[in-house]
Amino acid sequence: MQIRELSIPDSYELTPVQHADDRGLFFEWYRFDRLEEVIGHPLALRQANVSVSRRGVVRGIHFADIPLGQAKFVTATHGSVLDYVIDLRVGSPTFGRWDAVLLDSEHHRSVYIAEGLGHAFVALTDDATVSYLVTDTFNATREHAINPLDPDIALAFPPEAGELVLSPKDTGAPSLAEAASSGLLTSYDDARAHYASLTDAAVAARAAVTSPDTEVA
Repeated sequence: MQIRELSIPDSYELTPVQHADDRGLFFEWYRFDRLEEVIGHPLALRQANVSVSRRGVVRGIHFADIPLGQAKFVTATHGSVLDYVIDLRVGSPTFGRWDAVLLDSEHHRSVYIAEGLGHAFVALTDDATVSYLVTDTFNATREHAINPLDPDIALAFPPEAGELVLSPKDTGAPSLAEAASSGLLTSYDDARAHYASLTDAAVAARAAVTSPDTEVA
């Protein structure tokens, strides 16, 4: 598995090694240990979601409050989507910027998106099926959206997406500037502190497992 950090810090593209023969195809689409090597801690997966979208559907930009936040591991199991990572962390050197990865059923790439980052995608085919592994269960009071058509973010939608289809929730969501001014967004420093706390907890857990038992007199 090849892992490449995107231009938005704390997000990664993962490309599996595919093994094909006359029977079909095999590949590893998720490896907790390989991901832990680059982000510093394992994912505490608490929920798995699937969405099926027709061509042109835009879902996002979505994010959750920190703490606990909701890191995501996203892949397309059927069809094709262009997946976007948007930096919503106030004070980040890439605040307001985005990167994108093509997720499809040919290359079987995945994207890891850390807590505090925004996520969106546009379906490039009918029946585009997207799987999400997430680190917290859905909580409506802590889930938020940014308008994906916000010109300050300026997501570029490819022509093969055709006519865009958005939900009223997403088109009615605030702009990036409105979300920032209302205090809806987390800060870059708070997000980084959260990542560090997860790494510290993972280090402590490993130490507890590997340390010898203390004999009690």
